[in-house]
This record gives sequence, C-alpha cells and structure tokens, in this order.
Amino acid sequence: MSWDPYATLGVSRSATADEIRRAYRTLAKELHPDVRPGDKAAEERFKKATAAFNLLSDPTTKARFDRGEIDADGNERMAFGSRPRQGARAHAGAGAGPGPGADAFDLGDIFSDLFGPGFGSSRGYTRMRGRDIRFTLEVDFLDAVNGARKRISLAEGRTLDVAIPAGVETGQVLRLKNQGGPGVQGGPAGDALVELNVKPHPFFRREGQDIHMDLNISLTEAVEGGKIQAPTPTGPVTLTIPAGSNTGKVLRLKGKGVSGQGDQFVRLQVVLPEIPDEELKRFVKKWPKRDYTPPRP
Repeated sequence: MSWDPYATLGVSRSATADEIRRAYRTLAKELHPDVRPGDKAAEERFKKATAAFNLLSDPTTKARFDRGEIDADGNERMAFGSRPRQGARAHAGAGAGPGPGADAFDLGDIFSDLFGPGFGSSRGYTRMRGRDIRFTLEVDFLDAVNGARKRISLAEGRTLDVAIPAGVETGQVLRLKNQGGPGVQGGPAGDALVELNVKPHPFFRREGQDIHMDLNISLTEAVEGGKIQAPTPTGPVTLTIPAGSNTGKVLRLKGKGVSGQGDQFVRLQVVLPEIPDEELKRFVKKWPKRDYTPPRP
C-alpha cells in the first residue's frame, strides 16, 4: 500500500497551500541533515517529507493524487496502453512542474528562511532527483519475440521512443533514464519505468526460449507426406511432413525459437473435411484394414 503524503506532513486532505508549506517548514527545521548530522532515520523522514511537499505543493500533482490518478510516488494508477488499437498512451504528469498560474514553492527559499542565506547549498539537499514514473505497456507477441520500437505519447504531449529488446517477457521492466518527473532545484530527472505485458498470439505459444504451435494437415498430407508452408515468428518456412504422420506428431524447426536462441516445435493435427466426403466413405468401407483399432489409453 502506498504511503500517505498528507499523513507524512501531518496535515488534513483539506489543508491549504499555506498550511502545507508551514507543515513542511516545521519538519524541515527539525529533520534537515545539517541540523541532525549522522541521524539516518531523521534523514529518511526528511526525504519523505520533501517528497510529500513536492507532490502537494504542486496544484497539478496534488489534484491528480486526490483524484486517485497517481500514487504518492507519482506512479500512474491507470493502466498504460488501455487502448492498444490506438497506440499506447501514458497518463503522465506525475512529477511535472506547477501548472499555469500555480504558486510554485522554492525549497531554497524555505531553507534560507529557516537557516539563513546559502544554507544547504554545499550539501545539495535542496537538489533532489525527480520521481520515477511507472507505466504498463502492452506488446504484441511477435514484437516481444523479435524486438521492435514503439512510440508512446505522454499526457503533456511529450513522446518517447521505446526500444523493445528481442526476447522480452511479461513482467519485465524497461528503464528509460531521465524520462520521469523533473528534478527539484536543478536535480536530475527521474526515470520512466515501463512494465511490459506481452499479449497472447492466436496460435504461437512460448515456453522459455522455444515456440510451440499446432498445425493442421489434410488426410492426404498425413498419409502420403509432403512439403507445406509453416509459419514461424520470423516468417513462413517449408516443412517436410513424413508419410504416415498422425495427429500429435511433433516436428522440430531448429533455431526458429525466441530470437534464434530456441527451437520451434510443430504439433501436427490431421483434419478431415468439414463436409462429409461420400467418396472417402466408400473408400473406407472397402479398405481392407477398416477394422484397425489404434492404441487407446
């Protein structure tokens, strides 16, 4: 469960901008690392209070947090890429600067007011790294296997080009350095963390580095054998069907697995015509081995 920036500052959710500022000033005066050197617990509380102040002093991020669109760390709560047909969209803005007309707070001014001009400038505590922003991106199965490049649009109109490495799987996270929320007081920007969700394929299945699929063949192809076109993640190839193949026989395509590291396994399925074939019925009735019973469990 995400932490509560209001509770961290000790203010109510209806607190005004001035109340938020005063609450932070009080905590900063008590917890600043230059006031309590070597106190790691106080330093962590100071960092948390500063993060809470950065979120709540910005009207845009405060409103988004209050609406439940982002959590206290600025991470998006809404699924990224909820409309895959229209391209992935991120509802970013967490960590963005104050909106038009916003009364921006300067942490350097706060610390100067508390401790005197220039306080903390050499220690760099007013320079803070921006928030990391998290998204979820849906990726097509073949793009995950072969690699691809995707352009995503952020809510503020900015776009990012994301390189999808070949062989990625659901749950992997790509880190886009310095593409997150802006830093505070000239600090470095945070990162964009993109969690991948690989969509299933109509007939390919992945198991480790191998690709599996079922392939329908005709009765003639099963009995006589032959060469047919079989799909692979990188394009169709010619597959030789041995004569006398049964449903369940598995053929191996070496090197046709994920990014060339694994293999592709093709399971044959003998499929009869959907419309009964009278000629085939007559043949079976006259077939000398018509009473043949295949092995069964």
